Amino acid sequence: MYVRVGSTNRRADAELIDELRRFSRGEGFDEQPMPGLSSEAIDFRAASESFAPIRALSRRDLETLRLLSDHQGKSVPTVAGMILFGHDRGRHFPDAWIQAGRFAGSDKSRILDRIEIHSFPVQAVEEAIAFVQKHSWHGATIGAVRRTDRWSLPPEAVREALINAVVHTDYSQRGAPIRLSIFDDRLEIENPGLLPFGLTVEDLPHGVSKLRNRVIGRIFQELVLIEQWGSGIQRMTAVCRDAGLPPPIFEEIATRFRVTIPTVPVGPTVVDATEQAILASLKEGKGLATREIAAIIGLSARATRTRLSRLIDRGLVREIGTSAKDPQRKYFLAEGGSP
Repeated sequence: MYVRVGSTNRRADAELIDELRRFSRGEGFDEQPMPGLSSEAIDFRAASESFAPIRALSRRDLETLRLLSDHQGKSVPTVAGMILFGHDRGRHFPDAWIQAGRFAGSDKSRILDRIEIHSFPVQAVEEAIAFVQKHSWHGATIGAVRRTDRWSLPPEAVREALINAVVHTDYSQRGAPIRLSIFDDRLEIENPGLLPFGLTVEDLPHGVSKLRNRVIGRIFQELVLIEQWGSGIQRMTAVCRDAGLPPPIFEEIATRFRVTIPTVPVGPTVVDATEQAILASLKEGKGLATREIAAIIGLSARATRTRLSRLIDRGLVREIGTSAKDPQRKYFLAEGGSP
């Protein structure tokens, strides 16, 4: 027997039937309790360290956040609690990790570098991004004091794709981890699980979103890793467009979901009116401080720093200073960054 899910037909195996039952009850797999474990199975220190930049975490918060759940009068971890902060998470969820590889050319016939990331998911996202940056820079601007790398893959688009993979993976599936593959012409990020019921690939560019893992999604939102539901795909597409790259490609393949970010430019980098004004202010080549640029374009220093950071990521502006907090830091046009 087959069931129509989105744009595909899926064999109604035991996993799909279980998913259909959870869907009909309005439950998520990651909300389920794990009755064979105690509350001590959650690494409270790891959870506290993840929340430290946001707020102090108490043990009672573990239940509020649904990392722990009451089951027959006993406090036990939920599936999400174990995946995110479990002491022995690898034994219970052996596929909840990220496999990353850099390949030569445009296929997987020759691998140049690989890494297995088994850290807690919040940290794993950062480690995966670092691996992408290790293999995706295509040039650098060398200033008097510091070097500024220019990325062929927009970091913001990579981050969105990785977070989406972690948050939307079907952790009830067994057999393969999240996979990140870097080729000469593209980046692919693939996670177990097709789109949730009622959602199609065609819906994604329009901001339509359905959350498979509600607890994991809430934790990522609490940690300000997700800004607004449904906006990630549109933001990823906009970042690629602004970098002169084709839009990301979204596909359902067998029982997995894949995002492909092409790295071969199809046009010039797009800049808006404010960014044009910043580039024009730097045209003299003398270098300007943040406050000087802010005064010229009529924005606050904080908003100006955000704009400058984006221009640096896209290789249009370079900075010279001893550190990110250096009050004497100045900005210059990068090669090819003229308005």
